[in-house]
Amino acid sequence: MIQGSGRCHYHPERAGLGVCVECRRVICRECTTQFEGINRCASCLAQRLKALEGPGERREWSAANVVLALVGMGLVWGGILLVAQVMAN
Repeated sequence: MIQGSGRCHYHPERAGLGVCVECRRVICRECTTQFEGINRCASCLAQRLKALEGPGERREWSAANVVLALVGMGLVWGGILLVAQVMAN
């Protein structure tokens, strides 16, 4: 086995059945989950599933987002006025 004495990383009293392909820890039968045909432990499987879910839900605008948007619009508007004034002269 790769690590230690061949005992499960999560259950040291149990014999290891295999090795998680992600973290390379020895895992027992109860800790082994096959996903995409590959053995993974529960924590690595959770990370893999989270990565496959894609981006999280879009959040509503906060006060900081509104202020930042207003400042940005003010800068753009100011730039437009400045360009118009320079071209008028």
